[in-house]
Amino acid sequence: MAEIKDPENTVIIELKDGNVVIELLPDIAPMHCDRMKELAREGQYDNVAFHRVIDGFMAQTGDVQHGDMEDGFNLRMAGTGGSDKKDLPAEFSGIPHDRGTLGAARSANPNSANSQFFINFKDNHFLNRQYTVYGRVIEGMEHVDAITRGEPPANPDRMISVKVAADA
Repeated sequence: MAEIKDPENTVIIELKDGNVVIELLPDIAPMHCDRMKELAREGQYDNVAFHRVIDGFMAQTGDVQHGDMEDGFNLRMAGTGGSDKKDLPAEFSGIPHDRGTLGAARSANPNSANSQFFINFKDNHFLNRQYTVYGRVIEGMEHVDAITRGEPPANPDRMISVKVAADA
């Protein structure tokens, strides 16, 4: 397993093929990191579908309202919801959207990120300073690469569980 330097700011996402270890960037985007940890600790990300997976671009998940494949899942609605918590203000930075970075999904409003996020399959620098970067994959990117593609995928993959490393 990857060397985890800060367990309180590391998230482990269990996928069907193995674990993805994400180092959060609380110095860059503290509110987004806190939100991810809060939802993970509440179990809200468990069983949530990857509802938008575009080859050569990114894999999007995190719709805790409509994306839970074990509770009220609606494939047509997945990607339209969030959590019951307030939306987050943008925390844009100079951190580039490189392969393996975690970005906050949002609507056209820059201050509308809530629970959804995406993992970049490749460098997507056209997103720089337009979407909040708040983490990076430090292990298991091959499992992200194996996520079923589609908008939405006919048979979506899911995050089996999401845990803060300090709690695992």
